[in-house]
Amino acid sequence: MLMKQNSPHEWVIKTDAQGKIRAVLIADQQIIDSIKQDGTLKQLSSVAWLPGICEPALAMPDAHQGYGFPIGGVAAFYPETGVISPGGVGYDINCGVRLYRTNLDIQEIKSQQLKLLADALFQNIPAGYGHGKGLKLNQKDLNMVFLKGSAWPISQGMGEISEIDYSEANGRLSPADPEKVSERAKTRGITQLGTLGGGNHFLELARVDEIYQKEAAGAMGLKKGQIVLWLHSGSRGLGHQVCDDYLRLFGSSPEAIHQKDRQLISAPINSRIGQDYLAALGAAANFAFANRQVLAWLARETIQQSLKIGPRDLGLSLVYDVAHNIAKLETHNISGRPTRLLVHRKGATRALGPGHPELPAQYQAVGQPVLLPGDMGRASFVLVGSRKAQEKTFASSAHGAGRRLSRTQAKKLAKNRNLIQELLQSGVQVRCQNPKSLAEEMPQAYKDVHIVAKILDETGIAPMVAKTVPLLVIKG
Repeated sequence: MLMKQNSPHEWVIKTDAQGKIRAVLIADQQIIDSIKQDGTLKQLSSVAWLPGICEPALAMPDAHQGYGFPIGGVAAFYPETGVISPGGVGYDINCGVRLYRTNLDIQEIKSQQLKLLADALFQNIPAGYGHGKGLKLNQKDLNMVFLKGSAWPISQGMGEISEIDYSEANGRLSPADPEKVSERAKTRGITQLGTLGGGNHFLELARVDEIYQKEAAGAMGLKKGQIVLWLHSGSRGLGHQVCDDYLRLFGSSPEAIHQKDRQLISAPINSRIGQDYLAALGAAANFAFANRQVLAWLARETIQQSLKIGPRDLGLSLVYDVAHNIAKLETHNISGRPTRLLVHRKGATRALGPGHPELPAQYQAVGQPVLLPGDMGRASFVLVGSRKAQEKTFASSAHGAGRRLSRTQAKKLAKNRNLIQELLQSGVQVRCQNPKSLAEEMPQAYKDVHIVAKILDETGIAPMVAKTVPLLVIKG
């Protein structure tokens, strides 16, 4: 495997005798040195050789070793000859993030109010691994969630219909078939709609600290000093079970393609097992869209009650909702021709440029909001999609800072430290169900999101629009 630096932020892997570029890494030297310590490069090279791939396979600057595909990985496949791989999506199907703007300004919120808000949100937002205190659904409700995505909770009064326009895929993937979801997965999910989960999932109130592009920020309704709401969650135990089920089914299917690395097991997109997985994936993804919709509604109600203000004073409005772990059919320009591709994004975010027909009118002139959460102690960024991303990365960008330390390493570093007090001293109110989870997610466990944002900006893949800094964080 020969790796060569092609430009300041682009490394290419040439993996065949003809010297054809099979894989590209978007990074800097510091990130390259970091990922050489794990299996990222080997995984990326293996993905680049999957059948029917539309080269190149890609790794974003938040890349690190994952299950099968590297996290931060992007791979597109031709539907007629390509494959679908559960490892290319991951266990948390449609783990994703939402950003809401508000009418609140940091000057209007006192520190005591932030403390009360943190307490109230912690009490009202079910969080933590295995938490099953979500909405009370029956089987008919759950099936409608699978089919309608975020439109289902909106139809129940939990949000505005206009929010659908500001969600990737309008908050609903197709195909989606409840019959392709196992009873075990349904049992795990039926109590979890409207729950945050554990790990790196979070709810955060933050203030806008910097504006880099006035036009794009104006289109998104963002301004300096404004308070915004970040939500990061996915399909919970349901999505995990769907992935587990189909890894097992692929393992016993004669249609599956067994790689040397069993984590890369895949199947032809048009095979029966491939289509079954795609339909189950769509159902789980729609559950995740609906989950974030319900969480936002719970947060809205809690903030209004805590601050004793009405909906107009709060002005909670969706900037955008993006998926991180997904495989879906999209149209991309390949060699000058519109081409349908099944794009796997594993810890990566869609980044459509200006004028794309899937964008709402509000973003046609500037491009899609790209949401780049960092860590609970430093910052997060709002960027914007570009035509460069459409040309170079299948309209994809990084999904966050990316882990720097394993969870075991982070817990060792956090030993005998009071992380809640450390974060409070830096101005961040943190509430967490599980101290072990807090240690695993400590700020030092992640790469510096400023570096990731800078690379995306300088390459033109996703120029920076705004930076936010955390005020309060709710963790599982």
